[in-house]
Amino acid sequence: MKLKELLEDICKHGIFGTILAYIYVIEFQKRGLPHSHILLTLDSESKLRTKDDIDKFVSAELPDPCTDLRLFQIVTKCMVHGPCGAININSPCMIDGQCCKSFPKQFKDDTEENVNGYPIYRRRATEPVKEGKYSIDNRWAVPYNSWLLKKFNAHINVEVCASVKSVKYLYKYVYKGHDAASFKIQKGGALDHDEILSFVEGRYVRAPEAMWRLNEFNLSHKSHTVVRLAVHLPQQQPIVYQDGQEAQAIERAALRKTTLTSWFELNKNDPSVHNISYSDIPQYYVFDKSTTNWKKRQRGGQNVIGRLPVVSILDTERYYLRMLLLSKSGAISFDDILTVNGLRCITFQQACQEYGLLRGDQQWHDALNEAAQYQSPRQLRMLFAMICGFGEVEDVSYLWVQHQVSLCEDFVHRYSEQTGPHYALADIEELLTSYNLSLQKLHLPTVDLPASVLERANFDVVEEQAKANSYAMQLNSQQRNVVEILLSAVYNNAADTPKCYFLDGPAGTGKTFVYSTLLHTIRGRGDDVIPVASTGIAATLLIGGRTVHSVFKIPIDLNATSTCNLKPNTKEADIILKTKLIVWDEAPMTHVHAFLAVDRLLQDLTKCKEPFGGKVILLGGDFRQVLPVILRGSRTLTVARSLKNKLFG
Repeated sequence: MKLKELLEDICKHGIFGTILAYIYVIEFQKRGLPHSHILLTLDSESKLRTKDDIDKFVSAELPDPCTDLRLFQIVTKCMVHGPCGAININSPCMIDGQCCKSFPKQFKDDTEENVNGYPIYRRRATEPVKEGKYSIDNRWAVPYNSWLLKKFNAHINVEVCASVKSVKYLYKYVYKGHDAASFKIQKGGALDHDEILSFVEGRYVRAPEAMWRLNEFNLSHKSHTVVRLAVHLPQQQPIVYQDGQEAQAIERAALRKTTLTSWFELNKNDPSVHNISYSDIPQYYVFDKSTTNWKKRQRGGQNVIGRLPVVSILDTERYYLRMLLLSKSGAISFDDILTVNGLRCITFQQACQEYGLLRGDQQWHDALNEAAQYQSPRQLRMLFAMICGFGEVEDVSYLWVQHQVSLCEDFVHRYSEQTGPHYALADIEELLTSYNLSLQKLHLPTVDLPASVLERANFDVVEEQAKANSYAMQLNSQQRNVVEILLSAVYNNAADTPKCYFLDGPAGTGKTFVYSTLLHTIRGRGDDVIPVASTGIAATLLIGGRTVHSVFKIPIDLNATSTCNLKPNTKEADIILKTKLIVWDEAPMTHVHAFLAVDRLLQDLTKCKEPFGGKVILLGGDFRQVLPVILRGSRTLTVARSLKNKLFG
């Protein structure tokens, strides 16, 4: 059955009530199999507002086999997670000894409507049921709808969208693009090698996805059409031109109308549309791109939505123009928008004030509420800092309290409801430094978290300590010796203690495990450590790892006198100064000029002439795996060996 037919069937039987709109997206998993994500927007009378409404349509319990044997068989076959955890540690969902989907769930006598943005479904305690070689109960059930399961006999996870998170998650699949792969094209027998031209960005399409596209099946569908409307200042509409044709492009732009200027002309010529706002005009008129005029719509206006693009608060005048366009109808020109009660305002911000749109801080509350519908918490905190820096907010504390839930959403999910706001405030403190502000100046609660909270936000000290103890118990004698030497160098300030180390070992001897132990141990003590690698693939194996070019801003074109493009008195430089240890994996794969550039950078930041500015640095890798020719083909393995001799004797 096609997805459209499925949705029509759901509407026909009234399974979820009256459906106003829908969107579905087809995604192809790593195994190549397609599955769909469907979001239904229900009529106001059909929305699930109470826990009884949720229990009526969504269940997270095993059905009674005596009452409905067929449903019980489908649920136990298709809607049971794992099992995982202690009874099956080899389950694919297990990461660091924990289920990434947070199974098994807790028993609940009643559904909790909204906890942390998600409903917690009812899972009453029952006797376990033997299924295969495992015993399962309601804690392992995936939420489902009984009617859909009986009709399709397949895995269909049904959830109630109690938070905008679900909508954000769905829309990621629309714009994420295809899986990308890099491949090399080389003629047979050719000896020349161009590192840039030989790698071409390609699109990797598996067999099922290729079949889907060849048959021209839809990958996504929306029930409503969204018309993007222009928002620009006078004579500032965007233009597209080629080099050398700027003058011609400006002339064409002056003659070509936008949706906004054409709306002015429509209001001037047709007084009957004066009561229709700019955002609602697409419901009644169609914009003809060939003539750049609005024409009367003949049909289909009920499924059309006009959308004004989001404007940054830093673009002040355009931001307030957008606010006026949302509230003022019948305007015939920009001057008409600026005119209030017969008096022409100088700026659009002044016009907003005259119309009463800027009373108190309501505009900032509206801005944050609107952004919370589609922006991530990190982006919301950036907007909050901008508002505080440029918005002249009257009551910053109240603004924080009102939007604390959306501003702390990611940290609360990662840590807890108690500590999440502290991390969010620390993040905002970092952002406010760009505006010469602080939490104390804004009369917001101050926190004691370190300034580098952004770089360590993903690491909980208690969790890191537990992982460090677990890793330390698994070390062999040689690995333990390496860890002890490095920790002694990090926390022993004796002048005769070496600061530069190299960990040499063949593949499979546990170098990465040693790195991980050091990272967990130092982070568990509340200190910073910078894990880097010479290649992107190697960096992904380090917890919180990045490439050396990203961290130290090493230039691409290197020579003997190259310097890193990282300035003192910046946040990045401050993080490097505070770090206790630098772990550099796959060091033999890096050119000697890169090490010299980092050495100059660290000496400049620390004002210390010791190697690498006196910072404890651990280089690692396997000289046995160094390619015969590295970097431009001008030097051989002797480069790596000379580097080792120069740094470590």
